[in-house]
Amino acid sequence: MTRYFIELAYNGSRYHGWQIQPNGITIQELLQDAFFKATRVQTDITGCGRTDTGVHASYFVAHFDMPEPLVSTLACLEKVNRILPPDIAVYSIQEVEPEAHSRFSAVARRYEYRLSLYKNPFQTQQAYFPRFTPDFEKMNQAAALLFNYQDFTSFSKLHGNAKTNICRIDLAQWEQQGSTWVFTIQADRFLRNMVRAIVGTLLEVGRGKISAEQFCDIIERKNRSEAGMSVPAHALSLVDIHYPASVFKPTPGYWLPVR
Repeated sequence: MTRYFIELAYNGSRYHGWQIQPNGITIQELLQDAFFKATRVQTDITGCGRTDTGVHASYFVAHFDMPEPLVSTLACLEKVNRILPPDIAVYSIQEVEPEAHSRFSAVARRYEYRLSLYKNPFQTQQAYFPRFTPDFEKMNQAAALLFNYQDFTSFSKLHGNAKTNICRIDLAQWEQQGSTWVFTIQADRFLRNMVRAIVGTLLEVGRGKISAEQFCDIIERKNRSEAGMSVPAHALSLVDIHYPASVFKPTPGYWLPVR
């Protein structure tokens, strides 16, 4: 059995997230179908995580196993991309160590959430228009306080199935990019709905509804109902994932410089 990592990107606007669902089209479903048509081998493709309905990924990693090594990763890559719709693209297929896992081997993940400060018809699928101008200096001050905590139950989806709500956040900041403000957050792992709940609560700080001290109090209460509402999914993107070098084999694969 040979294991491969695949590097891909997708616009999630038309899909019900990554994971196969009984009542909607998903990225995983289309990807598995494309690989079956390209290789004539039925294989399960495991993603690095689950993105919700409408969430995008400019960088996503998944893995699959083949009973025999692929004759040509490049040929497989080209076939799969011809089959996939335009809003899903596979950039690489790389052989990895047999124990490598796209989800459990990852040591860090990075998300971006985009805000547009004016109604922009060209950003309706990529940015959230909050209809007020937040105080980003206050929001950055509050975001820096996230580093002091590890239990993020207050930002976790209710009745989730996570075994632990402990995460290590090592980056959380707002930066202006033209007329858009981008919140970048990186952690070793994320809980369901965590980023959208954090952004929603930071916006409460940015509009003066709560203080930085109250933001800390919300985290310490470990109660989702105390935090702000989750912001819309369409402005959220998974943008990076890090793995230790030991998971990769020193064999050539076909990679495009997407990062």
